[in-house]
Amino acid sequence: MLMEKPPLFCKSYHRDVLRAKRLVDSIEVHNADYLPLFVSVPAADIALFKNKIGTQRCIWVADEDIISANPQLSPEAFSKVDGRLAQQVIKSEFWRLQSCATYLCLDSDSVFIRDFYLSNFITADGVPYTTLHQCKEFMQLAVNQGKMQVVRNFNRDSACGRKLFARCGPEYDFGPTPVMWSSRVWQDLTINFLEPRGWSLLDAIQHFPAELRWYGEALLAYKSIPLHPVEPLFRVYHADWQYYSQRKAGETIAKLREQYLGVVIQSNWEYELDHGALQKTLLSRAARNLRRQLSRLG
Repeated sequence: MLMEKPPLFCKSYHRDVLRAKRLVDSIEVHNADYLPLFVSVPAADIALFKNKIGTQRCIWVADEDIISANPQLSPEAFSKVDGRLAQQVIKSEFWRLQSCATYLCLDSDSVFIRDFYLSNFITADGVPYTTLHQCKEFMQLAVNQGKMQVVRNFNRDSACGRKLFARCGPEYDFGPTPVMWSSRVWQDLTINFLEPRGWSLLDAIQHFPAELRWYGEALLAYKSIPLHPVEPLFRVYHADWQYYSQRKAGETIAKLREQYLGVVIQSNWEYELDHGALQKTLLSRAARNLRRQLSRLG
């Protein structure tokens, strides 16, 4: 039985518990259509999250239950996978556990900044909008800032995704999160690509760790749903040099509300909200602060 309303889904873990709380706080303020919120964490982390966030503000799910919902995934093999890869699999497999046709996949470092509605994510016919663009604004900013490795990485990952599905054409970006996903795309990927190769989704992620590209390229290849492309739903600050550059250009939260539903400040540099951050050494904190100051000057 499918859920009546497409849910919001966030995969998190202990280091991001304070970020997850901030996200839940913002959802409570801006969730105009009362879409259900699910948060998945390792079973060992659930008590911590309930203590920090509360027991009734979302529906708690154990990562292990999502993995168990797919008989093709070995819990033992999954337990040995690096967390960076594991979280991609869990986000991509959530639909199996909850039997949802579509869901909005969020990361813990997301924050809603204005009211959102179901119509922001799906068409009147119930088809999810697909995040699909060429990332030209961020690529140009990277060039302007002399960050050519960012451009090379984007082009490399895009080429790899296209090659897997023998697609010719532009370099597309299918993110960043949050993104609206359809279970039909994941099903078609499984039937048409993974099963003929004897792969599980875990195998696919280990081969090419880019769940956003697996979804996007599969959608283009198998046309599982009508394509309704949209630009990113949130303003995402991928790095501190991007954040400070755009702040210098006059970008503020108030101005962002004109175009975006929210903001993502990626946790790989917004370290102050790391759970247990005060345990970091003085030298580590000083080095990070120095890098941040250099980014401001750049």
